[in-house]
Amino acid sequence: MPKHYLITGGAGFIGSNYVARLLARNEQVTVYDNLSRGGAAKNLAWLRETFGARSFELVVGDVRDAALLTAASREADVIVHLASQVAVTTSVQHPREDFEINALGTFNVLEAARLSGRNPIVLYASTNKVYGGMEDTPLIEKETRWDYAALPEGVPETQPLDFHSPYGCSKGAGDQYTRDYHRIYGLPTVVFRQGCIYGPRQFGIEDQGWVAWFIIAAVLGRPITIYGDGKQIRDLCHVDDLLDAYDAAVERVDRVAGQVYNIGGGKANTLSIWLEFGALLEELLGREIPVTWDQWRPGDQRVNYADIRKAAAELGWQPKISVRAGVRGLYEWVVENKELFK
Repeated sequence: MPKHYLITGGAGFIGSNYVARLLARNEQVTVYDNLSRGGAAKNLAWLRETFGARSFELVVGDVRDAALLTAASREADVIVHLASQVAVTTSVQHPREDFEINALGTFNVLEAARLSGRNPIVLYASTNKVYGGMEDTPLIEKETRWDYAALPEGVPETQPLDFHSPYGCSKGAGDQYTRDYHRIYGLPTVVFRQGCIYGPRQFGIEDQGWVAWFIIAAVLGRPITIYGDGKQIRDLCHVDDLLDAYDAAVERVDRVAGQVYNIGGGKANTLSIWLEFGALLEELLGREIPVTWDQWRPGDQRVNYADIRKAAAELGWQPKISVRAGVRGLYEWVVENKELFK
């Protein structure tokens, strides 16, 4: 039987991809979005062109508007909370706005779910930033990358939380509120601590969505700045793999409600942000890419990748799309859709 999904941030990168998946299998979908993000209007146009103008309901609203959000949530069976302020740098410049969108906005989502009386499933897109800088974690330097000295599979969910930056604090507050609404109110919630998610429909900018940003900039000949030494290592997870995790949580919610899962590419899908990723991009382009080098940015971790074995064991999930195949796919999408970025 089809479910009614409410997707906050449904016109964004991850949201529009999930909406497309849900509509393709005939679920009922409400998109809740304030349309402030670059690319949102283009993603909505794509969804309407692909599935029809009336294939989903659109509520133009902000997660800070508790009354509107509560009204939009009344019939939802599943709420997927993706709407957020997404850039660390922006959170430093505008910490109050960051708090109101991410912390208060998530509280509003959880209250809307609780007050609906339907006990809907709530999936929350958290971040690996809740683990903080991990400055005391020993690292080793290799020719093209940094790495953990004693975490061969990456950071586990048992790593102590250490919110760093206003963004880390606001997303971390939402992370913990979402867990606690299961403990206190019995709401079937699941938290996903997400890494570097990438894929089509991603309108990356320098401060957020670095994989897409580097590809877009390289294809269009825009300037690229590398901060630090380019050996910073991240795990990349394709958006389709992330959405498989969302589906798995909904299917198994009776067993996984109240749990937290790292969702990323894992050790097998790690790349350093320029010495390795840049080399792959130059291979795809068939030419060298000029870049400018600058100082390290505050809070930029040398190493960040997730131990995803808990998700494998409890959700039956693991990434299927290799980093090389996924990056090539995003590169081809950008090349085929250059007009979207002008």
